Amino acid sequence: MLISRRFFIQASAALPFVSYALATENFESYSDPKAADEWIIKYQKTLDAVEQTFLLGRFADRYYYLTKYISWKPNPGQALSQVIVPEGFVTDFASVPRAFWSALPTDGEYAYAAVIHDYLYWTQTTSREDADLTLKYAMQDFGVGSVTIETIYRTVRAAGGMAWKENAALKKSGEKRTLKKYPDKPTIKWVDWKMNPDVFT
Repeated sequence: MLISRRFFIQASAALPFVSYALATENFESYSDPKAADEWIIKYQKTLDAVEQTFLLGRFADRYYYLTKYISWKPNPGQALSQVIVPEGFVTDFASVPRAFWSALPTDGEYAYAAVIHDYLYWTQTTSREDADLTLKYAMQDFGVGSVTIETIYRTVRAAGGMAWKENAALKKSGEKRTLKKYPDKPTIKWVDWKMNPDVFT
């Protein structure tokens, strides 16, 4: 059922990323009711797929940890499973080589999707192919440009196997990635913090 534009705007005002979209959207281009309805459908889709605000802490060496869980669920027709990334999960966002940071920053508009993907690559509770598709669909839900989506998706399909194997080896060696205790100083590095077994769930 399609809700009214007025109700959608009022109901969405409390959600940070929708509020930003509403504030930056050029409503003059939507004098046509059909175009306005298409815009609403686009953001309703995002609301359905992405349910939690993105709240993070950071280590000194560009690693981050969730201070609230995040989740993503597939849209109709996407044969994938819902993903819930727990509070405390440690991530480096998108693993983009430094040489490409100006074009594809690690914390770009695909960061939420990248954390979902990072979690799937760490837990390996699904196939790598499904993890990569989840990344692609989640980026679509955030309105990431099609060229960027294809670039990132093709890159993880071509080169993600190494990271998948490395994660499996790290887990086998006993490394953990979900914190129960966060660093109390901004100068602490992940490489040092993870040496303390008492900080993990």
